[in-house]
Amino acid sequence: MIKSYVVDSTCNDMRLDRWLRNKLGKIPQGLIEKNLRLGKIKINKKKVKSSFKVRTNDKIDIFNLNFKENIQHNKKVFKPSNEIIKSNEDLIIDNNEDFIVLNKSSGISVQGGTKSKKNLVDIFAKSKIFQDTKPYSVHRLDKDTSGVFIMAKNRKTAQLLTSLFRLRKVHKTYLAICHGEIEKNSGEWNDELIRYDNGKKIIEKAKTIFKVIDKNSNSSLVEMKPITGRKHQLRKQLFNIGHSIYGDKKYKSSSSIKGMNKDLMLHSYQIKFMINDNKHTYKALLPDYFQKLLKIKRLNFSN
Repeated sequence: MIKSYVVDSTCNDMRLDRWLRNKLGKIPQGLIEKNLRLGKIKINKKKVKSSFKVRTNDKIDIFNLNFKENIQHNKKVFKPSNEIIKSNEDLIIDNNEDFIVLNKSSGISVQGGTKSKKNLVDIFAKSKIFQDTKPYSVHRLDKDTSGVFIMAKNRKTAQLLTSLFRLRKVHKTYLAICHGEIEKNSGEWNDELIRYDNGKKIIEKAKTIFKVIDKNSNSSLVEMKPITGRKHQLRKQLFNIGHSIYGDKKYKSSSSIKGMNKDLMLHSYQIKFMINDNKHTYKALLPDYFQKLLKIKRLNFSN
């Protein structure tokens, strides 16, 4: 039994393994690799690798294979209520024909995972704003980080924005309230950050330009412009210099007061980028809990 598909223009330049998941479901990567090796998946009658980029009008043949039997069905899909959809629509800063920009709330993931079901992709997939399309996430923002976040409305814009982020042509500014008085008022942090992937130790270079906006012996308000985009980069770098962010339960210094803040005091304040010579600048207002802690810690910030 052979099932044949033709790649449409919205999937042009997409990796084959991603196309398979988009078209057929959450297929394990190992299963895709095995069937590609066996020649049970072919493009234009040729064997290819999972990283192969499909093109418009490519013909994909799948031989004697029913992926549905191999897909795990125990994952519960998040179904947002109308109230949740409306509350997130109210956070939109800009809504145009290509993308939306919103002031993301702390405590909500961008995409669903094993630890978090509630997520922006599933929420906006049910929104009337994406009625004739679907939301594409084009960058990352930690679950507990608030602030400027962009979602594309079509694949072409998603590819463009993803490329801009990858090429470091999107300029991001974050604000954080951290423990203690940061000694230097400005400068660069250049670190080699360690993370683990399936038990394998990976070292990544990380660079951030920072400026202390206000400080006292107790706390500091710092502005950060990451040049690289490593996972938990800003949180790790502040932890490394002994000034962890208030509310950070993962990267916290010994001087942190346990349980003082339930919210992470890290906010994506501004994003700037250019598309077709048009400059886009978006700012996200500080959350109430962030402003409250600024007052408590007697730190000043003017928008």
